Amino acid sequence: MKEGFISTLQSYSTKDGPGIRTTVFCIGCNLRCAWCANPELMLPGEKYMYFKQRCIRCGSCIKHCHGEISMAENGCVINRANIDMDTLRQCEDVCPKSAYEKVGTRITSAALAQKLLRDKEFYTVSGGGVTFSGGEAGLQADFVYETAKLLRKEGVPVTLDTAGLIKWDILSHLLEEIDLVLYDIKSIDEQIHKKCTGVSNQLILDNAKKIADIPKPMWIRMVLVPDWNDDLDDIKKRFEFIKSLGPAVKRVDVLKYHTLGEGKYYSLGMEYPIAPGTVCSDEFIDKVSEIADMVGVPINIEN
Repeated sequence: MKEGFISTLQSYSTKDGPGIRTTVFCIGCNLRCAWCANPELMLPGEKYMYFKQRCIRCGSCIKHCHGEISMAENGCVINRANIDMDTLRQCEDVCPKSAYEKVGTRITSAALAQKLLRDKEFYTVSGGGVTFSGGEAGLQADFVYETAKLLRKEGVPVTLDTAGLIKWDILSHLLEEIDLVLYDIKSIDEQIHKKCTGVSNQLILDNAKKIADIPKPMWIRMVLVPDWNDDLDDIKKRFEFIKSLGPAVKRVDVLKYHTLGEGKYYSLGMEYPIAPGTVCSDEFIDKVSEIADMVGVPINIEN
């Protein structure tokens, strides 16, 4: 059995595909989206988040930190460059308020499938299933493939949420055990895409065309972030590209930027890249809707 590295299982999810679902958050991503809501999933491997708002400044962790944690007025300061995982595990064990939270669990495909099948009745009744997200689930393609195969053998539909930056031979094999693809299109302009994610979008756009040609059912997702990927001409090109994919595209969701991931950056000792007060105005969303109507692409606006 293949072994994977995951963060959490989100039960009773209704945002990551049809019906009631369980979303599996896989660790590791090959994009660096400025607005990422799950920064703890970017880098592979186990890590710890520290939530200052939970900390009561009791100093229990400092007794076990080998000099790598100091106490400040608003909580602990962690020397993340030097502190090791064993030390952070000790801090987690002694913290009375669970301010230290581990991210990352190794699990086999068989063990994961067993957990996911516990909610099979909910999937069946609601027309739901399981969604593999991340991070980038495609980076653990063999593990996801094997787990998906076990689930589908039991009649559970499987969805892949992907940014599409995966070699086609790997992605095409994985898609053999996938029923629906949630596909992120962040920009058509390569320079805008590089600014937002750190990588080119050429493979992503090429793979979108190939998925549509199979054809494999797709839901396209477009996150809109002011001052990052809100150029109206580029948005128009995105809708035109989506329309060119043809009938494989079953739904298009426009996702307005939110700050739900901001606190996670601070808990990892990272700076949050998006300026304070950034918000998608109603006027901007109205313009986006007008462009979609003009191009002929029905959209759903998601908060």
